[in-house]
Amino acid sequence: MKAVVDKDTCIGCGLCPSICPEVFQMDDDEKAKAIEDNVPGETEDAAKDAEDSCPVCAIKVN
Repeated sequence: MKAVVDKDTCIGCGLCPSICPEVFQMDDDEKAKAIEDNVPGETEDAAKDAEDSCPVCAIKVN
């Protein structure tokens, strides 16, 4: 699986790294970013939860 954050859409709420810190973190511009291109198997469910929880649908995990 791959995780991508659309920085133009992201509002920097910090929800995704609070749900899945293994995959997401906040960048210097206070927007979320995916730490790794590929989501580790053991964190796939949490990454999908972060995608589903994003209030502006800025995250795609597939």
